[in-house]
Order: sequence, then structure tokens, then C-alpha cells
Amino acid sequence: MVSSVITAGQNGRQCWLVRLSLAGVVFTALVVLVGAWTRLVDAGLGCPDWPGCYGALVVPDADRALAHSPAAPLESAKAWVEMVHRYLASLLGLLVITLIVLGARWRREAGYPWRTSLALLGVILMQGAFGAFTVTLKLWPQVVTLHLLGGLSVMVLFLWLHLRLRRFQPGQHRVGRPRPLTRLWRLALVLLVVQLALGGWTSSNYAGIACQGFPTCNGEWWPSMDWSEGFHLTQTVGPNYLHGQLHAEARSAIQVGHRLGALALGLGLLLLAIRHRDAAGMRPWLALMVGTFGAQLALGIANVLAWLPLWLALLHTAGAVALVAAMTLALWHWRWPSVAQSIASPEAKGSETKEEWAHV
Repeated sequence: MVSSVITAGQNGRQCWLVRLSLAGVVFTALVVLVGAWTRLVDAGLGCPDWPGCYGALVVPDADRALAHSPAAPLESAKAWVEMVHRYLASLLGLLVITLIVLGARWRREAGYPWRTSLALLGVILMQGAFGAFTVTLKLWPQVVTLHLLGGLSVMVLFLWLHLRLRRFQPGQHRVGRPRPLTRLWRLALVLLVVQLALGGWTSSNYAGIACQGFPTCNGEWWPSMDWSEGFHLTQTVGPNYLHGQLHAEARSAIQVGHRLGALALGLGLLLLAIRHRDAAGMRPWLALMVGTFGAQLALGIANVLAWLPLWLALLHTAGAVALVAAMTLALWHWRWPSVAQSIASPEAKGSETKEEWAHV
């Protein structure tokens, strides 16, 4: 009787881990979108200090704000947008800590994703530091871009943790081994990270509508651009980077670079999907990945043609979140086919050599 009660308690805790990790995926996506909203409404410096707002845990009145920071007049609406973002990010950190506490009892169990949990905690702490630097360095583009990449990394880790927790069974070893990544997979992952960084760089330097029209830029296929200034990664720390500091030709270079990155990523994903379309169980996940990229590409073009309306720019960020999630799911199902597919017969195991999986 006691044993059955303990087992039931363990199963209940595992169910909570699975549910909370999935909630973490959704909640992280929400935090990323609220962060994008904060930037799009120019509220990134709504509170000139960190972690409080004019020295308070909630947005103060105008008199207290003036006494705290005379050089930064209070804009209450923007300050509240920024503080809501901080509150949500703090709750996300508490969720990570809860997952670690609940899962600590299985940290030495084979197959339990303890290292993934610790990595998630490390990245969320790093995100807190980036949040502070975003304010104290006055929207320095390097930090803003890294902050975006960090937020997406948190979502990927939550999703990976969720998928691994669903496979975890205490005291048991899963049958089968992961399929190795091919060179095309590695290339696609690198292109995705580069394109996300280019998107963050475009946004943090306010280059979203540096080019009028599509597919041309300001009526030219190759307009006048300043690549060295546009991608100068050692910009001076100190100026207020709200609305950007770069001249038009540098911003055009960033926008064109983002477009070229999208082209490279699209070709990479198409090649990946064509090459692995016949792999067991992969066709729907590859279709989801390519379809999500297509929707994101359409949103990017629409943003340029419509002059970056707020709601459409927010949808473009949501598209980036969806693309990262879709590619993570595709990668997971490549690495870990379903149990039925991973338990191959002796004859199949003999024919599935490492070279067959690894070649492009």
C-alpha cells in the first residue's frame, strides 16, 4: 500500500513536470511577444533604472519619478508596459526554479534531463542580466539582439525539456538511439541562428523600413549601402539608441542583409526538406517547418510594403517564435523517431549504417 502511494506521488510529480514545462514554452513565447511590444511602442526605457522603476517596485507618481530621475520624465503608459514585461519575466524565472525543485529527486536517474534543466536556469539568469543591460546601456543594439536570442533560447530549452520529460520513465531505459545530425541539419540550424540575429539587429537599429519596396530596395536591386557601418559591432556605449543612431545607407545595408539571410535560410530549409522527406515520420514536421517559414517570409514582405504597422510587426515576431518552435520539433523528431520506428529489426539495423544517416 505504501509503495503504491509513493508510486502514485511520483507519477503525479512527473505529470506536473510535463505540464509545467509545456506551460513554460507558451509563457516564454508570451514574454518574447510582450518584449517585442515593449520595443515597438518605444517603452524599452520607460523605466530608466533596473530592476525597479524610478526606484520603486511599481510605477510611481510623477513627483517621485521626477525626484528620482530629473533627466528622464515619467511616461506612465510606457513605464507600465516595461514593468509588466519585467513582472512576466520574473514569473518565468520562478517557473524554472519550480521545475528544478520538482525534478531534483530524479537528477541521477538515467534519461532524466537534469542538465537541460540546469542549462535553462543558466540561460534565464543570463536573460535577467541582458534585461538589466538593455536599460542601463540605453538599448545598445548588441545587447538588445542578444536579449532576443536569449529569449528564444529559453523557449527552445523549455520545449526540449518538455519533449524529454515525456519520454522519461524512472528506472527504465528507452530503446533506440538518436539519429545523428546530417550536414544539412547543421547548416539549417546555423542559418536559422544567423537570420534570427539579423532580425534582432534590424529591429534594434530601427532598419525595418530602411528599404522602400520589395524585392527592390528604394527602387534599386543594389542600392547605395554602408556595410561597414551597418554591421559595426563595436558601436560606442553611452548614447541613447532609441530610434537608432545609424545613417540611412547603413540601415539599408542591414535591411538588405536581413533579406539575403532570409533567402539563404529558405533555400537551406527547402534542401533539408527535400533531402529528408522520405525519412521515417519526418514528412509532416518538415512540412510544418517549411510552411512556417513561408508564412514568416510573407509577414516580412508585408511589413515592408505596409510601412511596419504595429500589429503586423508584432505578428512578424510571433512568426519568428513559431519558426523556432517548428524547427525544434522537426529536429526532435529527426533525432528521436517514434518508439515503433526506433526499434528496428536486426536486418534493418544492419542496413542502417552511420554513413546512410550522415551523408547529405
